[in-house]
Amino acid sequence: MTGRLIICATPIGNLDDASPRLQRTLADADVVFAEDTRRTGKLLERFGISAELRSFFVGNEQERSAEIRSRLEQGETIALVSDAGMPAVSDPGVAAVRAARDAGAVISVVPGPSAVTSAIAVAGMGGDRFVFEGFLPRSGRDRDERIREIAADERPVVLFSAPSRFVKDLGDLAAAAGGERGVVVAREITKLHEEIWAGTLDEAITRWSGEMSPRGEFTLVIEPRTAAPPDLPSALAAVQERMDAGERLSNAVREVAEVTGVSRRVLYDAALAARAATRRSTTDGTPRTHRDP
Repeated sequence: MTGRLIICATPIGNLDDASPRLQRTLADADVVFAEDTRRTGKLLERFGISAELRSFFVGNEQERSAEIRSRLEQGETIALVSDAGMPAVSDPGVAAVRAARDAGAVISVVPGPSAVTSAIAVAGMGGDRFVFEGFLPRSGRDRDERIREIAADERPVVLFSAPSRFVKDLGDLAAAAGGERGVVVAREITKLHEEIWAGTLDEAITRWSGEMSPRGEFTLVIEPRTAAPPDLPSALAAVQERMDAGERLSNAVREVAEVTGVSRRVLYDAALAARAATRRSTTDGTPRTHRDP
């Protein structure tokens, strides 16, 4: 009989956020694989838990995944934790889940604290739809493309930033999205020096540029880009241009509406009104300026 892999979310700062279920899971597991055994050791010590600890981090993830699969095939119950939050979400863990699935093991989860959902909640930008980007690439084309995508997104974007790159991240985001774009910075969530700051990207740069080295763990929520209102006059001109080229009114309206975002009904009515005005001007003896489809 194969064993069970339990993905365990751990506190992101305040150890009192460790749920009773998490404590029982760690105490009952045959082995706990942890991103940092020293850090997890302190968590276990806090709750009087004695458990076998094995490391599982980026450098040994593949090797340890093979060990996890072997132990699961022997029927063991394995708990997997990262330094904080949920394993496999901007943390090691994906390879372990895949190994467990390949072994035919049961995979379950102990949910818990999350910097992502905590930040989106305090940001007040709406949580029905948002994007999580994790950490930005350090440099190069991937970084540039990612930042452009964030700047263009019409949903709130949550991302992490390391203290050493925080001000640079703010600057690059401001360059792409505009310094007036809103941002909420959640620093040290749930910890003693928790700070929830709201303003614009330019204001955030001013706020933190004066610090030699910003301290703490940063989670940013970038305000969504506001879509420009549909431009009816331009859309109407595009419809007329298509009609002048011989396209039927209904087809021209449908195609232009899809591209511009202008309501098809509004655009169709406006085009009919423009055609009627053209016919009236022709009847009055004024030279025609538009072609009747």
